[in-house]
Amino acid sequence: MPLLFLHGGWGYGVYPFDNQIEQLQGEYRILIPDRSGYGRSTRVPEEMPLDFHNRAAAETVAVLDKLGIEKAVVWGHSDGSVIAAKMGLIAPQRCKCLILEAFHLLKRKPGSRGFFERFAARPEELGDETKKLLAADHGEDHWTSVLRRNCRVWFELADQVKQADEDLYEERLGELSVPTLFLHGRLDPRTEPGEMARVRNSVPQATMSFVENGKHCPHSEEEAWRETNRMATEFLRTQR
Repeated sequence: MPLLFLHGGWGYGVYPFDNQIEQLQGEYRILIPDRSGYGRSTRVPEEMPLDFHNRAAAETVAVLDKLGIEKAVVWGHSDGSVIAAKMGLIAPQRCKCLILEAFHLLKRKPGSRGFFERFAARPEELGDETKKLLAADHGEDHWTSVLRRNCRVWFELADQVKQADEDLYEERLGELSVPTLFLHGRLDPRTEPGEMARVRNSVPQATMSFVENGKHCPHSEEEAWRETNRMATEFLRTQR
């Protein structure tokens, strides 16, 4: 069974899936594509369209088509989790199951507004090690564009909402029929108060697991990746 990892808005380099690949590669065929605009994939214009999650979901289904893959396990992180959920909505027959890590429900994230604005304007303020990882992933001449583009689109999304609680799924998340695990860091700074409770109410049939010491990327955090792997593998065993 193919296992498709989908990266977040900053790519794989900063948030690697190495620990998950090591544990799961004996049981799954691992696929880990760069979306358009990231890594070694085709570069895109500086401005990211507001419907970028929808476009990326369609692009990812096209990747499965190109590889001749009928169905895959899909594990998405952050923006990748939004894309994975949208795949589950538009092409549920292509998804064996979903792991949605560091999930986003809301378009408007007031608690993260300062974070997005800061790094959209000044990506060079990141730490040296993070900058090296981003440069290795996206290119020395391109990583700042990747950051600016992703951070900017999030406050642009917030600015165009008509209601503060408007979600990214046109109120369709409850239609998700694919077996799903929401895997979330209890300390995730990109999560708004009540956001995951609303997710739970919208998709009561899904499994929701919180990584106690996890922040925004439990799968690669030293204090959280083992618990993350345990929760993910327990879920995957139920889907065989």
